[in-house]
Amino acid sequence: MATLGMSATERDAMETFQRNVIEPSMTELVILDFWAEWCGPCKQLGPVLEKVAADYAGRGVRLVKIDVDADKMIAAQFRVQSIPTVYAMFQGQPVADLTQYRTEAQLGHALDQLLRQLPVTGAEQQQAEDIAPYIVLAEETLGQGDAEGALAAFERLAEVQPDNLAIVSGVTRALIQLGHADDAEALLASLPPEAAKDPLIARAAAALAIARDAKPVDDLAGLKASVAANPDDHDAAFRLAGGLMAAGDRDGAADALLGIIGRDRDWNEGAARAQLLKLFESVGLEDPWVSAQRRRLSTLLFS
Repeated sequence: MATLGMSATERDAMETFQRNVIEPSMTELVILDFWAEWCGPCKQLGPVLEKVAADYAGRGVRLVKIDVDADKMIAAQFRVQSIPTVYAMFQGQPVADLTQYRTEAQLGHALDQLLRQLPVTGAEQQQAEDIAPYIVLAEETLGQGDAEGALAAFERLAEVQPDNLAIVSGVTRALIQLGHADDAEALLASLPPEAAKDPLIARAAAALAIARDAKPVDDLAGLKASVAANPDDHDAAFRLAGGLMAAGDRDGAADALLGIIGRDRDWNEGAARAQLLKLFESVGLEDPWVSAQRRRLSTLLFS
């Protein structure tokens, strides 16, 4: 927007727009609300926009209201023909027309989509970046078998970002390793329904399911010997897999389940494969161990 030939008032308006909208939009998502004092629908929509903007402020969203009577030139630049008109701005450019959305739920859904697509930087995103290395360290502690140390680390992080799903997943899996499956289940149940779709929460849920399924075996050595002597006893092999998982021997559990799949992949409606996939998800689908076991499974299924 050039300022050549503008009046002093117009230049002031442009400088204010540059300062309040263009510059913040370089890192934040700016909602532009074009309104007027005489506009009834504007007065109805205004409080909704203010509430949503306040709720999303930590995620880098801000609201700027443009009075079309006081800022005619700005309204003209955006070709505003009716009000209310609502745009989302990022990096100096309109990225979405939000005019059609009139409820908190509709606006929230639209903003969630935009924030997934755009590199917006708000306080929450910056905080998440700052604590990401500490989440990695807590995960390493958990992976090394120090569930108490990992739980303490994750709980400290949860004090900073209680809604961070990576932290919630870590707390849940640490609780499971410590034998507190009921507490882990309660934590997962407290999450909003949409959180269940997150891969990190799905991983924690799979770990809980594995913990529920894994039954300790009193004579693990005896059951191993029995399965070795009669590898077609799939019931015994499945119990062995559960006992090995309960004992923390994921390699042995995978071997037992793969043994069943290799002999009868459809046994018990594919129970061994389903349990193995659940084990994979509980460990983490990007884990090198899972990649190695997936190759073993593929060899059995497609050879």
